[in-house]
Amino acid sequence: MSIVENRKAFHDYFVEERYEAGLVLEGWEVKAIRAGRVQLKEAYVVLKGAEPFVIGMHVSALPTASTHVRPDPTRSRKLLLNAEEIRRLIGKVEQRGYTLVPLDLHYAKGRVKIAIGLAKGKKQHDKRDTEKDREWQREQQRLMRRAT
Repeated sequence: MSIVENRKAFHDYFVEERYEAGLVLEGWEVKAIRAGRVQLKEAYVVLKGAEPFVIGMHVSALPTASTHVRPDPTRSRKLLLNAEEIRRLIGKVEQRGYTLVPLDLHYAKGRVKIAIGLAKGKKQHDKRDTEKDREWQREQQRLMRRAT
């Protein structure tokens, strides 16, 4: 079940591979995420050393859940991935000019997980082509509905 999606990622990037990672969260963050008070729009993933971190993910604190804590809504959060996956990501990001973008937050077996994508940036003409294809698909659907 998806909590929040990063639609901007599919607009700005060609996503080639997807990975599911765990997140190191504090208690108030989990409550806020379950309440849907999270944004991935400006977020991105960086590799510091051999550890992936998501930066710019905004989690708004609930007033009732964080009375005794000074929450930082955009702090860096560590991602939990398999060591082999991390090595593979490091190689692709450094050598081939790929970037890592968060795609969505979702639940898996009661835990909050993040889907990250290995992506290549789109040029402006690629974005226009994608938009034209999407509009043509919508028009085809409209014409099919009218025909039946």
